[in-house]
Amino acid sequence: MKITKIETFTNEFVCFVRVTTEDGAEGWGQTAPYFADIIAEIIHRQVAPYVLGQNADDIDALVDLVNDKEHKFPGAHLRRAIGGIDLALWDWKGKQAGKPVCALIGGTPGKLNAYASSMKRDITPADEVDRFKRLRQEYGFEAFKFRIGAECGHDQDEWPGRTEDIVSAVRAGLGDKATLLVDANSCYSPKKAIEVGHFLEDHGVTHYEEPCPYWEFEQTKEVTDALQLKVTGGEQDCELLNWKHMIEGRIVDILQPDICYLGGLSRMLRVTEMANDAGMICTPHSANLSLVTLYTMHVLRAIPNAGDYLEFSIEEEDYYPWQYGLFANDPYKIENGMACVEDIPGWGAEISTAWLEKASYKMSDLS
Repeated sequence: MKITKIETFTNEFVCFVRVTTEDGAEGWGQTAPYFADIIAEIIHRQVAPYVLGQNADDIDALVDLVNDKEHKFPGAHLRRAIGGIDLALWDWKGKQAGKPVCALIGGTPGKLNAYASSMKRDITPADEVDRFKRLRQEYGFEAFKFRIGAECGHDQDEWPGRTEDIVSAVRAGLGDKATLLVDANSCYSPKKAIEVGHFLEDHGVTHYEEPCPYWEFEQTKEVTDALQLKVTGGEQDCELLNWKHMIEGRIVDILQPDICYLGGLSRMLRVTEMANDAGMICTPHSANLSLVTLYTMHVLRAIPNAGDYLEFSIEEEDYYPWQYGLFANDPYKIENGMACVEDIPGWGAEISTAWLEKASYKMSDLS
């Protein structure tokens, strides 16, 4: 079935993509958030010319075709644009088959354990503990991730002593049974990262994300080898060669590909397969409540090397105002600390008509 039309609906933060085939069937996807209006232009100028008129069923081949044609443009922007098309085609494919996407890739609908993921560094330790307690009471979360250090902080904390204070406060406030995860967002040199890592181990933290600048594989490897707790990373990496090196070199203990940054489900499955062959776990990055978290839910319900948890953003409108009002249905219900992939064809999300009507629109077709 040939692809006849590609449409984008976008604002600065979100770009939804609709792909239509010659029989009028449609599929919906989304690119990675932030500067999404720029990615929409790349879709129409550097992706659509090669995809229009091609067979919608062979998604892997289309992804590779665009990569080959635009080989002078490696990197994040093109991967994000390819991902928008790829993810729309998987939605189309699921709707054609009458199955959720997870069922197309060997999985089943059902529940997933989720951890409550905080993005805030301007929050005090006491306020973060209060928020976690409320969320545990309301939604049943028993696993929580919070920020330490400063983003790309060159060994500096967000403010002096914050890391030690928040780790101690969260552990004391939530008790020994809570699973604690932290994200350093590329803050530390290896020496400092190892020092902080031992402190985290003393407080029962199990997940230490991006301790060193994520692009410095050797630095991260030094930390991974020095610690007992799990060092994790990979969300930013969008090139398959980087993933090959990361997996072969055991740079981290747990891999965190982001389906939208990486370039869609087809490329995500290549990474998860490489990881599975190497005996490594994947706990994908999904840090907001646009479609990326729903995509990740389907992946985790299908791959054999899925980690224990889905990352689930707990940020409200004061932090991510753009992630609200995107859907006509609610794909993100948390009960007893668990999310659920519903038995709905495709991705199972219905984009809000009201949101689409306010978005900037562009179309490419065969005419």
